[in-house]
Amino acid sequence: MKLILDGAPLIAIHKARYLKKKDGLALGPGPFVVGLEYVTNAKATVVGKPEKSFFIEALQGTECAPEAIMIGDDCRNDVGDAQNVGMHGILVRTGKYSVEQSFREMADNVNFFL
Repeated sequence: MKLILDGAPLIAIHKARYLKKKDGLALGPGPFVVGLEYVTNAKATVVGKPEKSFFIEALQGTECAPEAIMIGDDCRNDVGDAQNVGMHGILVRTGKYSVEQSFREMADNVNFFL
């Protein structure tokens, strides 16, 4: 926090809300990034998923775009955000997938799976 207040940039790999560990779900970097943004009045530069630039950069120079498919266990950050840049998204039932969380996230995004 002090470094950011002193002018250092806030750069985050991603803003995932949670991740899965051996003993269950744990906070991801998202809550910490948002907290740092709040207390420092800074805006984080996010360089990984789910940022649109991440998907666009990953596909740049490939011949598969826009037919590329993102396969992931996160309804919002893998599937939904891939769909937001025109890719196809496939949700798998492994990793941190849970039926309840996926339904909540689909309800938040009326365009999901269209």
